[in-house]
Amino acid sequence: MAEKYRILTLNNISPAGLARLPSERYIIGSDVAEPDAILVRSAKMHEMVIPASVKAIGRAGAGTNNIPVAKMSERGVPVFNAPGANANAVKELVIAGMLIAARNLMPAWQFAESLLGEDAEIAKAVEAGKKNYTGIELPGRTLGVIGLGAIGSLVADAGIRLGMNVIGFDPEITVDAAWRLPATVKKATSVEEVVKNSDFISLHVPLLDKTRNMIDAARIALMKPGAVLLNFAREGIVDDKAVVEGIAAGRLRGYVCDFPSNALKGNPRIVAFPHLGASTQEAEENCAVMVAEQVRDYLENGNILNAVNFPNVSMVRESAWRIAIANVNVPNMVGQISTAMAEAGLNIHNMVNKSKGEMAYTLVDVDSEPTQAVIGRIAAIKGVLMVRAIPA
Repeated sequence: MAEKYRILTLNNISPAGLARLPSERYIIGSDVAEPDAILVRSAKMHEMVIPASVKAIGRAGAGTNNIPVAKMSERGVPVFNAPGANANAVKELVIAGMLIAARNLMPAWQFAESLLGEDAEIAKAVEAGKKNYTGIELPGRTLGVIGLGAIGSLVADAGIRLGMNVIGFDPEITVDAAWRLPATVKKATSVEEVVKNSDFISLHVPLLDKTRNMIDAARIALMKPGAVLLNFAREGIVDDKAVVEGIAAGRLRGYVCDFPSNALKGNPRIVAFPHLGASTQEAEENCAVMVAEQVRDYLENGNILNAVNFPNVSMVRESAWRIAIANVNVPNMVGQISTAMAEAGLNIHNMVNKSKGEMAYTLVDVDSEPTQAVIGRIAAIKGVLMVRAIPA
């Protein structure tokens, strides 16, 4: 009987995703010891002692800031995510944010909630007060999108469908993202070009050293008076203090984000949601299904898709015996691995090797069962981070 894999869950993972891990091969729970893999949503893992048994981590979402990716890379452990699975949910919230800011809906709602008296008195107050909440319409306005991945591309397309002019910037746009991008999106050459020319600015970039406080006082000063800033990407991309000052100076009409903070409280032109971007039933299911399938394919076949720290590697099985190796990306690693197998009498049916930055990954199908001795010999090669035999 095939080996059972043990999966530790650190958050409530959608049952639709867990159903992709069949019970005859998987033991799943929040208290599983010596897990082969961990499935996580928002739990912070940086201070967690991650067992040596862990072969993979799957994040049921796009961002992996809560996972110690660098430490896992040093151990040869891929960290999977679910890019694009929550894209529609975030896009819809961005559209909602634009409408909330454009029509002054939050202060208008708060005004209506505060009204007292008989209905006739309330109606009279409504007629007298509604002029304070006059808004603007979206058609003909310019939407600037910074970051044109799965979410940014959908936001750009939605803006076009709403009759807006769209300008976008992404210095690291992938070929797939470029194909998804509507042809009518004007390509900007810098963040500055976007903020100078946009009425609405929507951010869709990861939180990295180079994107921390990407929107600061200097860039807010470049914005058109009355611009609206939207951040449904990551906390830390926007300098909250600079936003508050920009609103006070009349530079910003409003700020809508998914990341509350004390600095943002109590300002009628700021709306901060409690991190609702991916909080739809559909998005949670999509993320869980995608990451569960990726982790399963890795554990059972060694294939890798959507790991933030590994290259994508997939190979159809040509044998009942497969070996997977993760190593630092340096010369002659494949030669040393092949030599170790040849000296152990293993015939190679098929092999694929790919690299991503400092990480390389190799899958090898061999014609007979690899012994623990040959696995140990490969593991002893300088630069090998992980090696495992994967039976069919």
